Amino acid sequence: MRDLLAWFAVEDPVQVEAVVQIHKDAQQQGWWAHYEEVLPSGMATYAGLESDAVALRSYEPIFVHGLLQTEDYARAVIAAVRPNQPEEVERLVRFRMQRQDLLSRRPEPLELWVVVEEAALRRPVGGKEVVAAQIKHLIHAAVLPNVTIQVMPTAKGVHAAMAGTFSLLEFSAKAPTTIVYVDSIAGNVYLEKERDVRKFIQTFDLVRAAGPDPQETPAILENIAREMEKT
Repeated sequence: MRDLLAWFAVEDPVQVEAVVQIHKDAQQQGWWAHYEEVLPSGMATYAGLESDAVALRSYEPIFVHGLLQTEDYARAVIAAVRPNQPEEVERLVRFRMQRQDLLSRRPEPLELWVVVEEAALRRPVGGKEVVAAQIKHLIHAAVLPNVTIQVMPTAKGVHAAMAGTFSLLEFSAKAPTTIVYVDSIAGNVYLEKERDVRKFIQTFDLVRAAGPDPQETPAILENIAREMEKT
């Protein structure tokens, strides 16, 4: 690597060491490598991008975002996709729980902003007790300084993001860029072209503008929890 930099007349020692360090980092396996044999196609790539991101914005119409799921909720979701594969389910649950370390990462925890549909929170994933614990977990997560949660009321009707789940992964000032991740049953799609990224940024901005103030989230979640207790 040093010879290659010399060939291209890169002589600034700061630049040289920065590129060499990037090269060294690229040779190291991420923690998710231990799970690759059970991960869905493309998930290892996503885990790497998520680990490098400084901020993540996501719209979730079906389930609670993976970084905010409780262990029991995650287990119920994964088991529904992989029935009769208990060992793989448990490994994937551990993988999902380990991803959540990003929210307490030091010195810079991941900045997370999630807009989740009210209907997703009312979905009886894993049963009444699991959902109750999940909502309680969201109430605690909503007060974290690096986590913003908005609940999109069903009564709002249609809005700009009705097409489905997507996430915006934002990276540091050293590499200022945003990547769009679209997850679907047909496969994972990554979008990097400026026009595509701009469209999804505008869509997310419209959705969060249409939702309630994030400060109302704990009260909204508590109300949903009380209503579900009565059913």
